[in-house]
Amino acid sequence: MSSLRFHTPSLPAIRPNRRRPRAAPTPTAVPAAEPDTSRLEPRVEERDGYWVLKEKFRQGINPQEKVKLEKEPMKLIVERGIEELANTSLEEIESSKLTKDDIDVRLKWLGLFHRRKHQYGRFMMRLKLPNGVTTSEQTRYLGEVIKKYGDQGCADVTTRQNWQIRGVQLPDVPEILDGLAGVGLTSLQSGMDNVRNPVGNPLAGIDPLEIVDTRPYTNLLSQFITNNGRGNPDFTNLPRKWNVCVVGSHELYEHPHINDLAYMPATKDGRFGFNILVGGFFSPKRCAEAIPLDAWVPGDDILPVCGAILEAYRDLGTRGNRQKTRMMWLIDELGIEGFRSEVEKRMPSKELERSSPEDLIRKDWVRRDYFGVHQQKQPGLNFVGLHIPVGRIQPEEMTKLGRIAEEYGSGELRLTVEQNIIVPNVRDGSVEALLKEPLLRERFSPEPPILMKGLVACTGNQFCGQAIIETKARALKVTEEVQKLVSVDKPVRMHWTGCPNTCGQVQVADIGFMGCMTRDENGKVVEGADVFLGGRIGSDSHLAEVYKKAVPCKDLVPLVAKILVEEFGAVPKEREEEED
Repeated sequence: MSSLRFHTPSLPAIRPNRRRPRAAPTPTAVPAAEPDTSRLEPRVEERDGYWVLKEKFRQGINPQEKVKLEKEPMKLIVERGIEELANTSLEEIESSKLTKDDIDVRLKWLGLFHRRKHQYGRFMMRLKLPNGVTTSEQTRYLGEVIKKYGDQGCADVTTRQNWQIRGVQLPDVPEILDGLAGVGLTSLQSGMDNVRNPVGNPLAGIDPLEIVDTRPYTNLLSQFITNNGRGNPDFTNLPRKWNVCVVGSHELYEHPHINDLAYMPATKDGRFGFNILVGGFFSPKRCAEAIPLDAWVPGDDILPVCGAILEAYRDLGTRGNRQKTRMMWLIDELGIEGFRSEVEKRMPSKELERSSPEDLIRKDWVRRDYFGVHQQKQPGLNFVGLHIPVGRIQPEEMTKLGRIAEEYGSGELRLTVEQNIIVPNVRDGSVEALLKEPLLRERFSPEPPILMKGLVACTGNQFCGQAIIETKARALKVTEEVQKLVSVDKPVRMHWTGCPNTCGQVQVADIGFMGCMTRDENGKVVEGADVFLGGRIGSDSHLAEVYKKAVPCKDLVPLVAKILVEEFGAVPKEREEEED
């Protein structure tokens, strides 16, 4: 644990053996009455190359929309305003609301998140990494960047197959941006009201059983959305954030049902393409699964529908209560056919093909585990899945990972949405030596304990100002203690999130923990968690429900052990020893 430097105290879906909590019904957009034609008037207009909210729609807008109206965030990037800001002292920045909003809000368009509450003057930087594919050179560079920040510098693998680096200081940002460009990386449009990192199959191009290689599609989407890393104002003034994925595996490693747009492989009349799901999202007030748009697009024509959906959301989405501005709220308001009609209007051809019944995803598929050594479709090559405990990586470990990727593979690494890493293209003759590497033996095991395999945790209050509780170190500690009490024979996915924003995606976990404050048996206010149960991923996906609210964190170990025994067939260690 000490090596993790926390500063505070593929996985099969598991079906419970006994009581199964009632699944939340899959949300469907109810048919809406024919909307008033005035409601279909676009709420934004183009001015000087940027999309701006029209005067007539500015009543009752949320504070973030006001910040965007005061100053266009993309000007910090496109017009190199970041250089002037980086040369300004924090004291001077704080003296003006405009520049204070720059560092607290507008810099998120450049992927920079000020950690005002816990790391004043330092930033988390979120990158764009389509499909989770990164290189040894990129990994080493990021390690060098955070190394200079000492104990404040570290990196995380995120639940969107992405890198986040921590400890960054504002004066260093222009140099870091130049360095990122030099190794083929960008952080542009990775925060706030932008499109997040395009997710794809982590085994794309190497899995003998894949449906389609998702990398060309996710790369196209990323280039389209960011204008090849130069900035694309067409899609930078959305009502809220927006997620996209391309599915390439029967396992649904990409978690399509929690994305605003998901491309689901399907053929139609002998042509390969994708059926479209829309509207999946999580928020403190509501979580919803994506639903069919009743649309199919050819495989070589994925960008127009992405652009049309984004434009419909940008133009028509509401900008009041931030908890009701994700795209599914617009779909609910217009009805799925009404929303589809608005998308169709924005297609270059002014039409969308209806969905195909020729779905290529096998519903009876048993989800495979990517940990350990597996043969690739390329003869003589293997991929090796490594467990990264709750996604946290230190600078020297990034350097070692870069060396390992080059020495044993092709210099490539794959990040997964479960916060782990895959080393592809390992030669048959190199596997044994790779498995003997100290980094794999001591930290990033290819054969982690069964309850650690599906463990996911958000940043927690070590760095995040919105998190209510500490998550990463606690997730590991609770799991370690539970492993002493019970034995399980199948992975159980346990997710931790520090607050209701649910970056840890507890609603898709077998067991989820959402941070809260509560009182212990003595009435003392302590850190606690709402416990969720029964989330599913894959073809039978549905969201978890609350099992028990406001459990003090110190009481979680026996509760989790009890849940594992009663719901997942775990055996208490005492009974196991007696049977031996």
